[in-house]
Amino acid sequence: MPRNDTQTPLLELRLPTPPRLGAVDDDDIIDGERVRKRWYHYIPLLLAIVMILAPHPSLIVIFVNYYYRVHDAPLRGLVHMCIIYLLTFLAFSSLIVLLARDPGPVTGDKGYGEEAGGSTEREDESFLEALLAPPEGEEAYGPGKWCKKCDAPKPERAHHCGSCGRCVLKMDHHCMWLGHRCIGHRTHASFVHFLICISVLAAYVAILCASVVYWAFTHPMAIDETTPVHAILLAFYGLVIGMVIGSFTGYHIYLITTNQTTLESLSPFWLLRHIPPLPDNADSRKLSNPPLEHELSFEQRMLVRDAHRHIRLYDVGWRNNWAQVFGWSRPWGWVHRLVIGGSCMGDGRSFPRNSRSDEMLSRLAAGLVSADKDR
Repeated sequence: MPRNDTQTPLLELRLPTPPRLGAVDDDDIIDGERVRKRWYHYIPLLLAIVMILAPHPSLIVIFVNYYYRVHDAPLRGLVHMCIIYLLTFLAFSSLIVLLARDPGPVTGDKGYGEEAGGSTEREDESFLEALLAPPEGEEAYGPGKWCKKCDAPKPERAHHCGSCGRCVLKMDHHCMWLGHRCIGHRTHASFVHFLICISVLAAYVAILCASVVYWAFTHPMAIDETTPVHAILLAFYGLVIGMVIGSFTGYHIYLITTNQTTLESLSPFWLLRHIPPLPDNADSRKLSNPPLEHELSFEQRMLVRDAHRHIRLYDVGWRNNWAQVFGWSRPWGWVHRLVIGGSCMGDGRSFPRNSRSDEMLSRLAAGLVSADKDR
């Protein structure tokens, strides 16, 4: 009889499959199960593309009837067409970057199209990191600590997106209009570039069509009856889009100028992760170190909210802030970023801090302890 040399081990240790920490696009892993994005997740993206392209047939009607037939000024109409299509091209160039680029993988720098060998090496490294995870009962909210949902390190300014089932470096927000993708460290600049192009395009179309409407009302017999209708609809459409997207663009310009993300701007209690160790006070109740939001009283919450309006943890001056987000280091390095917006500087894991923030955080910690004593 043939002899079987294979020996069955007396004890077999089965370890869980290491979590996927690299780029996640159409297949997200949530609670160990693969979740695919459905077709309806891309309906808002398709609607956004249609809204960008919808005005162009009416624009061509206006250019032909108003500039060519009425004013016999094809060159002026051609200049307006070139400006409009240039802004449209710039908007689509940044949109393509937003859809093709990973917003910021916590581990693995290759993103899409990785080699097989690199994937295996990354999984081995991820498994080692999972073995070094903090104990189950230990809170890990500080910068550079651990994400218990991903079982992976969570660098500074990284956040876990519940919709994508992953952590994203310097996550700004989750956008349903871009195929349910996150805006993060590698795509924030292209996202702002996209918003600026759409806002300028909408304002340009609104002003251009409003001038056509005004001329048509002052010269009603010199133009056909359909061109003013197209102009009125486009002027109203551009005004609405300009007001909606323009206000959103202004908000993101403010965030870049102060070096904040949307999550950091809207969530004051993220400062609790960065305050120094609380000073001991025998008369006060024991707060966690760092304190947790649910432990705070109303007075302490108001202290945190007031501090959030003044502490700009990563604000290093508006010039450096813009250079950091759009990724230029030379004096005129921003010029070629006008095409697609570029990408943020650095690795997305560590950021320079405002030199005055440490002192303000120390005062916040002392104020929390003082308020805790009076509870």
